Amino acid sequence: MNKILVIEDDPNLARIIISYLERDGFTVCSSLRGDTGLEMVFSEKPDLVLLDLNLPGMDGMDVANEIRRETDIPIIMVTARVEETDRLQGFSTGADDYISKPFSPRELVARVKAVLHRSNKLSSAPSHIVIGLLDINHEYHDVKIGEKEIDLTPTEYQLLYAMAVNPGRVFSRLQLLEALDKGVFDGYERSIDVHIKNLRSKIEPDPRKPRFIETVFGVGYRFSKEK
Repeated sequence: MNKILVIEDDPNLARIIISYLERDGFTVCSSLRGDTGLEMVFSEKPDLVLLDLNLPGMDGMDVANEIRRETDIPIIMVTARVEETDRLQGFSTGADDYISKPFSPRELVARVKAVLHRSNKLSSAPSHIVIGLLDINHEYHDVKIGEKEIDLTPTEYQLLYAMAVNPGRVFSRLQLLEALDKGVFDGYERSIDVHIKNLRSKIEPDPRKPRFIETVFGVGYRFSKEK
């Protein structure tokens, strides 16, 4: 049974979210503040965090940044901010999904399930991939460059793994969204560019001249066969 932490300052909305999640079998804990919510991330050890951005005590973006410094727990941002820059900023912090208010509670539950699913799926795929200095151990979701361990968010890991098991294949942004189980819900293709940028900054010796993840202009991305 997965545990979900809801960090939402609107008590009425929080109650609705909690009710729908519990109805679907999730264990739920909650906080109305950003600072206490961050404390609960480490005390409750949830499997996923639903995080509002406009919070008292500590802004949601700051909470997300602190979570990402210490853990790869999946994060879904829930907010009334609808500007594209806000979405891109949310993804740049390592958020795995983003849903804008007002929203359907059923859609929110579906997104929770999708993010949890993709953070644990592909168990039947190759468990160990070594390409050049890049070492991916799928059994433990560990990634190394040489002897250096690389910390990736669940979405970054899933994106890397989906491409690494298909070296040389060109993926469109929509295909990568579908590989992440996101295309069904939002089709937000620009988010892939943000995740690729974050991923390159972590695994590429020089992100400006990528060796692993290549851009195929006008199409999308591919994982290079040659290292």
